[in-house]
Amino acid sequence: MLKPPSAALRAAIRDIPDFPKPGIVFKDITPVLADPALFAESIDLFHRALQGSRVDKIACIDARGFLFGAALAYKMGVGIIPVRKKGKLPYDATEVSYDLEYGSATLEMHVDAVAKDEHVVVVDDLLATGGTAAATCHLIEKLGGRVTRLLFLVELAFLDGRARLPGREIYAPLVF
Repeated sequence: MLKPPSAALRAAIRDIPDFPKPGIVFKDITPVLADPALFAESIDLFHRALQGSRVDKIACIDARGFLFGAALAYKMGVGIIPVRKKGKLPYDATEVSYDLEYGSATLEMHVDAVAKDEHVVVVDDLLATGGTAAATCHLIEKLGGRVTRLLFLVELAFLDGRARLPGREIYAPLVF
């Protein structure tokens, strides 16, 4: 069984009402990033969740997923795949469009980011409706990779993002 997150980690997630639009309560993880002990705890929780798993690359979702994913990839000694918003990648890219809880978006990934059958872990800060994560999985699998697990620091369970990720292994230590 995995060690639960500390009360301090949970308490550091702050609510920002009406962001990015009225009616949305944004879960702000920046206090975790500002505290070296809490940031380290976050990376350690992710690292422990992957013990015994084959991981070839970490797919980091733009933009807060870059922060957690890059640190985790460094700790594990594996490469990262930047999954970016449309128009941000300089090389040939493949893309997918999807709906968000408050709009729509398009994600891109370089066409050579994943080799066939590479085991890829997807990392982001928060699981909400699951649209961004599902789109990321689609891109990885489109290129022949295998999504082995998804890691999020925070899950908003009331938005049921897991429903858009059926059959996927998901780890989120902080559930609201």
